[in-house]
Amino acid sequence: MSNVKNYTEQGGDISVIGGTLDIAAGGKLTFAGTELKPAAFQANSEATTIAGLVADFNSLIAKLIAAGLMAES
Repeated sequence: MSNVKNYTEQGGDISVIGGTLDIAAGGKLTFAGTELKPAAFQANSEATTIAGLVADFNSLIAKLIAAGLMAES
């Protein structure tokens, strides 16, 4: 039994992170060639109409796409 939390399985096809993955300054995380980054802050919605809620929701979707966390259609 091993006490190693982070390892790459034999052959290199699978890496397991059981501890912390720390992306150092200058490093980046990519998925299918797209850099993933934190999404911009989205304030809680204070919409009082459906149209206002739709606008807030669409703003959130745009921020997720810009961060690479959601694919565009």
